[in-house]
Amino acid sequence: MRIERWIVGLALALGLAGLANAASLAAYGKLPSMEYATVSPSGRQVALVVTNGEARTIIVQDLASDTVTLRGLIGEHKIRNVQWAGDDHLVLVASTTLNDMSIENGFREWFFGTAINLKTKKLKPLMQNSKADLSAIFGTPIVRSYHGEPSVFVQGIVFNDSRGQLSLFRIDLESGANRLVQMGSDDTVEWAVDAEGQPLAQEISGAGAWSIRVRTAGGWREAVRRADGSLDSPYMIGLGRDNASVIYAAPDADKDGAWMLHEVRTDGATPAAPRPLEDLAEPVRAALDGRLIGGYGLVGDEDRYTFFDPADERAWKAIVAAYPGERVTLQSWSTDRKKIVVLVESKTHGPAFALVDLTERAAKWLGAQYSALTPADISARTPIKFKAADGLALTGYLTLPQGRPAKALPLIVFPHGGPAARDDPGFDWWAQAMASRGYAVLQVNFRGSEGLGEALLNAGYGEWGRKMQTDLSDGVRHLAGQGVIDPKRVCIVGASYGGYAALAGATLDHGVYRCAVSVAGVSDLRRQILYSRSKGGAGAERYWNRFMGAEGRNDHVLTDYSPAQQAAKADIPILLIHGKDDTVVPLEQSRVMADALRKAGKPAELIVQKGADHWLSRGDTRLQTLEASVAFIEKHNPPN
Repeated sequence: MRIERWIVGLALALGLAGLANAASLAAYGKLPSMEYATVSPSGRQVALVVTNGEARTIIVQDLASDTVTLRGLIGEHKIRNVQWAGDDHLVLVASTTLNDMSIENGFREWFFGTAINLKTKKLKPLMQNSKADLSAIFGTPIVRSYHGEPSVFVQGIVFNDSRGQLSLFRIDLESGANRLVQMGSDDTVEWAVDAEGQPLAQEISGAGAWSIRVRTAGGWREAVRRADGSLDSPYMIGLGRDNASVIYAAPDADKDGAWMLHEVRTDGATPAAPRPLEDLAEPVRAALDGRLIGGYGLVGDEDRYTFFDPADERAWKAIVAAYPGERVTLQSWSTDRKKIVVLVESKTHGPAFALVDLTERAAKWLGAQYSALTPADISARTPIKFKAADGLALTGYLTLPQGRPAKALPLIVFPHGGPAARDDPGFDWWAQAMASRGYAVLQVNFRGSEGLGEALLNAGYGEWGRKMQTDLSDGVRHLAGQGVIDPKRVCIVGASYGGYAALAGATLDHGVYRCAVSVAGVSDLRRQILYSRSKGGAGAERYWNRFMGAEGRNDHVLTDYSPAQQAAKADIPILLIHGKDDTVVPLEQSRVMADALRKAGKPAELIVQKGADHWLSRGDTRLQTLEASVAFIEKHNPPN
């Protein structure tokens, strides 16, 4: 492949000369210059979503003529997904924060779909004039070829005796007309559609059981059923490798709770043998018919793709080999799998989208995600390993500032959210921004993190605010022992669960940090459990009780490990940042913490962000968060 030409072009576009000083925080904190890139089924076009401030623009480019055939302003809508439906239509999914009728004074993130006709340049809402009682959609739209024409299937709510039932709709992209294909039951939570555009299966969860119902010639039948009393309920992944199979994931009691993939057949054939979920944690599907052709899983620090067709396997290995030493992830590919869009995360240039043409054996640069950054602005990020005080093996990542020796550096501990999530080896705009100011940045995959084996996840149960917390400070002590950081110059910054960890670092794990920044952090465990129950039912309460180690909502541990209840013990300055539109951790959590700190006579600042959701989806609030947190850290823990 002519990859060298692309790399040179990228280097010139990003400016290899670099800058004498670090880039502005806006270069890291603004929205990515390019958020999405996807190739059409024929491979003749690419669609891009680019940003300018808060505004997003959809651009469609004809690859043969290298001309732009569509440039449409999307505005400030939060785009969550872009996909092709044939070569003449694009389907966009956006979300907005609105009232939630099921919760008193509550909000939720609602998702809405729009189809763009590239021939007429017209936009049509997916659920316009439908029989659904809500215009919102649930789940990702499903694109299929129905009677030879691309169609979109969406899940919407139909009320029956005041009960909302998740039902399946088919939308004709040319006319915009939609049809109710199949009503759901009171307990339907997901649908699967076969390659011919027919409902194939529905996932049922309720009444103490979980099941999958499949459509057969004789009607709907229950194909698999499991007890739903546990917290680890199975879930349906969708259409399998052919038109008569459905895939679901479930924990396997014979394998210490490891999650396995299972196949359900609708044709009486013998199902394939179960395989580990990590092989296909994220399905890879064929364009238009949706068949499962492979999957992706992050195993340790390795991006691992598995394909059923040896030709697909060879093609992917050739693409990865063309970018030695870089992280390469699949974004989309054409129906014949000859045109592939990938995200290449260069250790020196940062992440950028590229289009690989296997027929021409060439690659074309589509655009950088952070176009204002140069190699001088991107710090080295390396995996680390150490052991917690109790001997548990832990991993994480250390980002070191450019131009400074790795000795006695000031440190920012930056725990991830979740807590059942993980940090990965990819580019992290927030960590890079903090490193650009002269700080080492430590990200630990503490016990309770997901995606690194069941043993590590299970080790976190009951350790919220306890060993999950000291895993972070054990990482500090590990780096101090190596002489990399100065243990007297450490702050902690985190969002969501990471925000809780920051508050716990100020109130529960003393003597480690000089300051703490909590973004959308949990401060009162009991309040958060009650809020989660109001949205997710008893199962949500059981889930959080397991992590927090509580026997019930009156358990003393919910007080003992709540930073708001322990505010009098805070021994360092705290900055609180929270969005008014947060539907995951409500603003109340930061307000309760701020009030408790003020009553205890402790220093605290609270920034309330109008229009900010839990994920910092807006560029202005994202940048405000970065600038405020860096200014706070530099004040209380100067880098020099």
